[in-house]
Amino acid sequence: MIAKYTTSQIANELARLNHDSPEPWAIRNAKLSKTFAFPNFVSAFGFMTKVAIHAEKANHHPEWFNVYGRVEIELTTHEAKGLTERDFKLASIIDGLV
Repeated sequence: MIAKYTTSQIANELARLNHDSPEPWAIRNAKLSKTFAFPNFVSAFGFMTKVAIHAEKANHHPEWFNVYGRVEIELTTHEAKGLTERDFKLASIIDGLV
């Protein structure tokens, strides 16, 4: 079983993740969250497809919502009942796909 991060670990990982990001990730409802904006639905869906491939390889799947050019992503590790290394690794990969 993967270990749930402590509050201080979450703060450290969030700071590292957002270090060079103009659009930061945030903690909302105890989940790692970010909204991505794209010019149209096709671009948003293409991004989601890329994320899906990486998520499947990692066996770690996002909770997400899409309307036209907007994609909202939330990450949490259900088996740990909170945020873990998996969430921050996938978030970093996701940022690299934009």
